[in-house]
Amino acid sequence: MGAVVGSAVGDALGAPFEFGLPGVYSARFPDGAGAMCGGGGWDPGEATDDTQMAVLVGESLLERGGLDLPDMFGRFRRWAAGEPKDIGLQTEDVLTSGDPWDLAAALHFQVNARAAGNGSLMRATTSAVYFARAGRAGTMDAARRIAALTHGDRAAWEGTAVFHELVRVALEGGDPLAALDGTLAEVDAAHRERWASALTPDWQPDDATEFNGAVWPCLATAVWALRTTDGFEAALSAAVDVGGDTDTVAAVTGGLAGAVYGIGAVPERWTRPLHVPLPGYGGRALRAGDLEELARRLDGTAGSDHQRNYT
Repeated sequence: MGAVVGSAVGDALGAPFEFGLPGVYSARFPDGAGAMCGGGGWDPGEATDDTQMAVLVGESLLERGGLDLPDMFGRFRRWAAGEPKDIGLQTEDVLTSGDPWDLAAALHFQVNARAAGNGSLMRATTSAVYFARAGRAGTMDAARRIAALTHGDRAAWEGTAVFHELVRVALEGGDPLAALDGTLAEVDAAHRERWASALTPDWQPDDATEFNGAVWPCLATAVWALRTTDGFEAALSAAVDVGGDTDTVAAVTGGLAGAVYGIGAVPERWTRPLHVPLPGYGGRALRAGDLEELARRLDGTAGSDHQRNYT
């Protein structure tokens, strides 16, 4: 529950500060007690496409009894057709292309040669919870398959796989920071060095060579926020205060920190106004309690025997 709700809270907390400069969040809340303030077209506590897509991932896994990639892609496509307030340019191009589910992302990458955005990482907390019982190889494989639905660049696959594994370690009571070396050893060889440099212990956001809408600095910032703080609130505050793609960076941070600290560390002042509208799905909107129940079901039915391989 900490992982799923934590990711949604981070998303909603960061949304009003998206594309802002570093330090804007701490300037708004100098006493450190951040609030769901709304702004930038978002109501207080309103989650963005990050959590909306994460819910679709989780519900597909549960309703289909495992990894049914055509079904998941179909849910994404229906959501995109519902005109969400926010959708990543790359994700939108793939979902609205009209190409088949197993070709759309690859064709997009073939034409654009750029597809290492953080759009597959942002929605990964629900699948990370579901596949946590599948072990390192199982959860990382599932992450790559789901990422590849919208992102043709393997860099995005590997970043999502690393996140899955770090969440798995945390949910088992381990230290995800201590697990980084072992996790990086499982990253595709062609991408391992790049990921290792982003996740090195002395990395900080100023070291990023791309905008944090890219997958490398997005995950690296989440790991940095966890490493340099001592609690859930502090980790999310640090993530949002970096600026840039604040909703996604904070969603990834919230998923990881929530897995470490648990649902009890997520402040009620953040969960009370939390709501997740689902465009394209008849006006549905989930609240914090709905996300907790989704997390329970994902954890309760997870395991390697629930992996369907529709490829």
